[in-house]
Amino acid sequence: MIIQLTGLSGAGKTTLATGAKSLLEKHALVTEIIDGDVYRKTLCKDLGFSPKDRMENIRRLGKLAWSFKEQTDIILIAAINPFEAIRNELRDQYDSKTVWVKCDMAVLIKRDPKKLYKRALLHDDHPDKIYNLTGVNDKYEIPAAPDLIIDTSLETPAQSVQKLYEFLLSNKKDPEGA
Repeated sequence: MIIQLTGLSGAGKTTLATGAKSLLEKHALVTEIIDGDVYRKTLCKDLGFSPKDRMENIRRLGKLAWSFKEQTDIILIAAINPFEAIRNELRDQYDSKTVWVKCDMAVLIKRDPKKLYKRALLHDDHPDKIYNLTGVNDKYEIPAAPDLIIDTSLETPAQSVQKLYEFLLSNKKDPEGA
């Protein structure tokens, strides 16, 4: 089972994936996390942040996820994944499910673990300004019909992890596909 965790930077995608993996492995479910930040430094290091490159990034992550399907029960792709078309492409090609990790912008700006929002909100002539932060000065398309919405601005991390974990268990197919 391939799950696309989509949401803005700092929403909690990696935190949720890591927490859910820990719970799933207690039930002997082999879980793989494909973290967009990690693979940006390796498999996708040749890509920029244009819409075309962002879509290619997700295609590569989807293909990688598919390559784990024989030895893994659940694959969690934790990536911003800003475009509905590519989320649908992965759903159609790999029968993936989409989890929208939603978070209010005010909370994201307050969290800002990578200081990206601070830099994106600088005035235009500031040398540290970034211009391609998804959700601020670059496009993020809200998922039209996600399989699950987790709003991390309204729940504790533990509540959000539990919600994802229960969703994964309820959607997990047995080896015979039942």
